[in-house]
Amino acid sequence: MEGDSVVVTRIDDTRKSKSLHGLYRNLLKNTLIGLSDGFAKVLVITGVGYKAEVKGKSLVLNLGYSTPIEYPIPAGIDMTVDQNVKITVKGTNRQQVGQICSEIRSFRVVEPYKGKGIKYENEYVRRKVGKSGSSRTGI
Repeated sequence: MEGDSVVVTRIDDTRKSKSLHGLYRNLLKNTLIGLSDGFAKVLVITGVGYKAEVKGKSLVLNLGYSTPIEYPIPAGIDMTVDQNVKITVKGTNRQQVGQICSEIRSFRVVEPYKGKGIKYENEYVRRKVGKSGSSRTGI
């Protein structure tokens, strides 16, 4: 600590100390940003009948399966749902926010033909053409 700033220095210029220097510098930076501003990620649900809602301490997802998925919200994380299709995950720990978003996204990953599923707000999904009936002549 030097005054009101944090300074990270390394002992020598070996490859390992350089990589650890960058690692700890970014970990400190993420901790300071998390405590002052916080981190947030937005997930978007696309698909007919797909929706989400927050009930108490859990996130309930209806994603076309026979039963709804209940995801417990961990301590230190805030989740809000807008218009039943936008999930906002907020927290102070960047790694935890990313991990939770990844777990929620894994329940129904966006498929490339119709684009149905859960994706990040700024994610681009390449769409595929699909089958056509005329290509199967000669059967």
